[in-house]
Amino acid sequence: MVRRMNTTFSRMRIRRRLVQVILGLTMLCCLNMGTIGLHVGAGSAHALSPLAGKVVVLDPGHGGPDGGAVSPSGLVEKAVALQVAQYLRDYLQQAGALVRMTRETDTDLAKAKTRGYSRRKTEDLMKRARIVNESQADILISIHLNSFPNPRYSGAQTFYCSKLEESRKLASSVQQELIAGLANTKRMAKQFDDIFLLNQSRIPAVLVEIGFLSHAKEAQLLAEPEYQKKVAASIYRGILRYYTAPPD
Repeated sequence: MVRRMNTTFSRMRIRRRLVQVILGLTMLCCLNMGTIGLHVGAGSAHALSPLAGKVVVLDPGHGGPDGGAVSPSGLVEKAVALQVAQYLRDYLQQAGALVRMTRETDTDLAKAKTRGYSRRKTEDLMKRARIVNESQADILISIHLNSFPNPRYSGAQTFYCSKLEESRKLASSVQQELIAGLANTKRMAKQFDDIFLLNQSRIPAVLVEIGFLSHAKEAQLLAEPEYQKKVAASIYRGILRYYTAPPD
């Protein structure tokens, strides 16, 4: 009897996993065809979604007095990172995920009384790490924009810390979808162990540099809401891929 029950439960788990994979692939196809509305809506659909109940921390980089990188035309990293994170939040929530944002407005996370850029930056990063590790989340996605003195460099790239193998898998999944969705980069996911937030995270975590503000044409794209949605959709597809693709 115990063997029969174990066999039955095993089959049920396999069937449920297959349904989740099929639904995940269906959602990927919907995004690829441009149906970004993703009104998953019904509770039953949420229950079957590969992202149902998953807790995702989204971390839009910088904020407040820390603007981050700035394009030659004046586009500021903190604003674009927040907008893309908000689009990504919407896609994730519509798929049944629970989303925690480290910031939702143009603020940093340091205390108001803290003075000095370096002190505020340190306090801000420590608060972000605390949010990540106290949120009981499944994954962390930190969103930033790149910049380099040589303006010829462009393209999105995903970074991860070697501390957790799952971070590498998440980074690879996200980068594959950025390559497919944006069609303007051949960059691969890259290990980088000196990023404070990734190093402090106790859950799978990646930092996505969604493009170069120092590249004139890419900066123009990054200022456009439709392109921002395209970036967010690519990251979303990467998260879906992480949860539905067979282990590598």
